[in-house]
Amino acid sequence: MRTLEAKQHILDVAGFAYNFDRAVYFNRKSKKVISVEFAQDNDEAVLERVTRDDTGGKQWRFYFKSGDPPEPVKREIEAALG
Repeated sequence: MRTLEAKQHILDVAGFAYNFDRAVYFNRKSKKVISVEFAQDNDEAVLERVTRDDTGGKQWRFYFKSGDPPEPVKREIEAALG
C-alpha cells in the first residue's frame, strides 16, 4: 500500500491530474500523459524520472505500458485534454 501512496504523491507534486474517461494522469503544462498501467507497473524512481523529464511542452508525450498508443488514440486524448 505504501508504494501506491508514494506514486500518487509523486504525481500530485508534479502537478498531474487524473482523467476518469481515459484512465490516465495528465499534466497540461508539461504536456505529459501517463497511463494508470504505466504508473502501476513501474517503480517510484521511474515515475519520478518521467514526471521530471523536460519535454519542452510543445507536443504531448505519452507514457504507456505498451509504448506509444496508436495515433488515433493519441489524437483523441490530445483533443480531450486540450
